[in-house]
Amino acid sequence: MRKLIIILMALIAYSTQALADKVSFTASAPDAVVVGDQFRLSYTVSTQKVKDFQAPSIKGFDVLMGPSRSQQSSTQIINGSVTSTSSITFTYILMANTAGDYTIGGASIVADGNQMVSNSVRIKVLPQDQSNNSTQNSSAHSSSSTSVSNQDLFITASASKTNVFEQEAFVLTYKIYTRESNLQLNNAKLPDFKGLHSQEIEMTTNAKWTPEHYQGRNYYTTVYRQFVLFPQQSGKLYIDPAQFQMTVGKPVQSADPFDAFFNGGSSVIEIKKSIATPKIAINVNPLPAGKPADFAGGVGEFTISSSINSKELKTNDAITIKLVISGTGNLKLISNPEIKFPDDFEVYDPKVDNQVRLSREGLTGNKVIEYLAIPRHAGTYKIPGVSFSYFDIRSKSYKTLKTEEYVVNVGKGAGNADQVIANFTNKEDLKVLGEDIRYIKQNEVSLQPRGSFFYGSTTYWLFYIIPALAFVIFFFIYRKQATENANIAKVRTKKANKVATKRMKLAGKLLSENKKDAFYDEVLKTLWGYISDKLNIPVSRLSKDNIEEKLRNHGVNEELIKEFLNALNECEFARFAPGDENQAMDKVYSSSIEVISKMENSIKH
Repeated sequence: MRKLIIILMALIAYSTQALADKVSFTASAPDAVVVGDQFRLSYTVSTQKVKDFQAPSIKGFDVLMGPSRSQQSSTQIINGSVTSTSSITFTYILMANTAGDYTIGGASIVADGNQMVSNSVRIKVLPQDQSNNSTQNSSAHSSSSTSVSNQDLFITASASKTNVFEQEAFVLTYKIYTRESNLQLNNAKLPDFKGLHSQEIEMTTNAKWTPEHYQGRNYYTTVYRQFVLFPQQSGKLYIDPAQFQMTVGKPVQSADPFDAFFNGGSSVIEIKKSIATPKIAINVNPLPAGKPADFAGGVGEFTISSSINSKELKTNDAITIKLVISGTGNLKLISNPEIKFPDDFEVYDPKVDNQVRLSREGLTGNKVIEYLAIPRHAGTYKIPGVSFSYFDIRSKSYKTLKTEEYVVNVGKGAGNADQVIANFTNKEDLKVLGEDIRYIKQNEVSLQPRGSFFYGSTTYWLFYIIPALAFVIFFFIYRKQATENANIAKVRTKKANKVATKRMKLAGKLLSENKKDAFYDEVLKTLWGYISDKLNIPVSRLSKDNIEEKLRNHGVNEELIKEFLNALNECEFARFAPGDENQAMDKVYSSSIEVISKMENSIKH
């Protein structure tokens, strides 16, 4: 028995060593602190076989303590799989002295016999809040206040440029500033961007709150939404104010003795606050006079290149010329340049592929245009290069680029190239490309006996009978299909709850995996999909503005309609609320299930 225990321990030790992760050495510190704040600077190495720890030079901060050394280790056995972790952390306690941006270089250490250097850390030191003294004297008053001032919570709308040219891209950013810890965004109504082509920048990460010093005070901030805008006309354009409805939870002192005993004498009240961003004026300058004849509407910085699939081909073979316009600007709004193919070529409409991404300067990437043409006659043809003109933002002038020309040799292919063909590009009438003498038909001739007529024959009557039968069959099939379509609408309504339940199971799985963005997207799809199926109205025709009227027409009471709209708003804006993310996701999940259950018993047909 003793030998068995020894063997088992040896196996565990061997497995632990085999599964040990590669040694890492990392530094960590807060991204931002305020002058006078104390914070931790930590260096962690994932092994306990270390020596010769050397700290970097720490400038701009007072070292109050350190380095202190602490050790951590743990071992887990899950389904026979052994994992073990061990580490040593060296910690400094620092204090920020002066506002600014600072970089602390990496520390060095010998770990498992290897020399290692950690990453460096960047720390932004914010100035002290200028209102600290006044807020300390009135802290008791502000904590019990039942209102939220415009200095403690506001939203800014800022344009990266306010003086631009037509089609020149600029970025509009909506940013939330708050000094309140319990905040919820209930509803937002953004302007229509009249006179502007808009594209929203996708937020790639979850809403992250970071400290920022703004107009003498320190706030927690996050970017709510960003848009890239392209002015479509010159003159003075205005971006109307955006409207936001928010709820702030504030603690207040309570005179209730039960609150004093159980809740420490305080409770939380919800304060509704309406916020409007200021109106923004954009001065849009017209493009300068003297536009080139081949100006394609491009504004930005671009290059153009071309390629051809083959310069040697046969008649009736396809030739492809590919143009690639690359750069940054209004790529999607650029007109396709024209390639002047020879008249004997049958030309088709070009295929366009926009391979772009949004950036602060506009659309960045490539616009790929493929032109397909088919030569019908043998010979040597010249395809001239393409001339492409655009307005360059940096030099504020027009620039013209040209691609190379191609000489194509077309050999005689199979088939008769001198026959009448159609120009499928411009859909004009047929035209003869060969001579005026037609070829003699050489196919076999079918002869009929004299006196035989098509009229009155079996084939003649079949031409009447078959269409009549086809019409009757089609009529009955159409009636049956129309009836089935009506039944499908009823089946869709009946199965709305089952489909919603299936979707909510998937949302529950995403909740357990803590996939925040995917969870909120799935719950929103469930709510909109359920109400679309239940009312038999496409999702594209539903909106928050008209859904209240649709539900009221189907006999849903006002309280349940409000509860459903609140569930939509709560799901849409919960991801931007600071605080416990898991608690917010649980609340959204339970409220969505509850409102669907109530709606199932309420909607009348």
